[in-house]
Amino acid sequence: MPGRTTVLVTGGAGFIGSHTCVELLDHGYDVVVVDDYSNSSPGALERVAKIAGRPPTAVHEIDLLDRRALSRVFDQHDIDAVIHFAARKAVGESVELPAEYYDTNVGGTTALLRAMHGHGVHRLVFSSSCSIYGDAAKVPLTEADPASPTNPYATSKWLCEQVLADICRRLDGLSVLALRYFNPVGAHPSGLLGEVPRGAPNNVMPYLTGVAAGRFPRLRVFGDDYPTPDGTGVRDYIHVMDVAEGHRAALEHLDDATGMRVFNLGTGQGTSVLQLVAAFERACGVPIPYEITGRRPGDVPALVADPGAVARAWNWTTTRDLTAMCEDAWRFQELNPSGYSN
Repeated sequence: MPGRTTVLVTGGAGFIGSHTCVELLDHGYDVVVVDDYSNSSPGALERVAKIAGRPPTAVHEIDLLDRRALSRVFDQHDIDAVIHFAARKAVGESVELPAEYYDTNVGGTTALLRAMHGHGVHRLVFSSSCSIYGDAAKVPLTEADPASPTNPYATSKWLCEQVLADICRRLDGLSVLALRYFNPVGAHPSGLLGEVPRGAPNNVMPYLTGVAAGRFPRLRVFGDDYPTPDGTGVRDYIHVMDVAEGHRAALEHLDDATGMRVFNLGTGQGTSVLQLVAAFERACGVPIPYEITGRRPGDVPALVADPGAVARAWNWTTTRDLTAMCEDAWRFQELNPSGYSN
């Protein structure tokens, strides 16, 4: 077990960030959180403290683009490493708001890198995305497959990787692990922590739970004419706790080498939207009405990981299946019908 290493988690109140905070606290790390709550809630961090039995060392409500405020965070804490989640993340929204996505995702990353460099912090785990691969000619995808982003969100993540690679070439001591994880779903098995988006959900699982709970009349399935077995989009769904564990594993492997390294995090199993609906119906015992609508701009037919590289490098694999993802997501919904407000 590591010593009292202090990790700065940007976007630590978000869906993946909050679960990663629990994982880090459970494994003896001290955690400092930065979040502007633009798509998250302070209530998530209260749940983090309850699950872990101790709170983060500190929480700072700031925007990463506020460089002075970010610098003060580094002034106040002896940061050993950073896990960078904070970003805008909705594919469809990114098509409508490209400037905002590049400003937040790329600008926030460069601001963070400048603050890290100015304070002598040289270890970073970057939350990247499988969307970088775009409309892939084949699946499953390896890290060597070419990038072909099809929307501003994916392009912003790809640009961040290019920035990180360039800076690693310039700064010999910098160690960066970029994790291209696929589609995180599920919730903490306690039912205390889960996905609580602001406004209408952009991701399929919180929409499914909302339909099952009666908040939405039906699920919209964006396209049934893709070249997939049932015509709906195929994705590699990964349990959010596996994603959290993957980030903690990355933290433990930052010192394996300097420079920029990229790994996929996924199960290697593809699931179509309609297969996900069927699995969720089994988990919740409620029929899920849905309607087929047109394709969503920026979407691609299939994204499935080849997770072999990270398994060989770290002897790490996912451990939770689709049933657990659905059951845990539904448990969180049942216990928290109003999100964290209750």
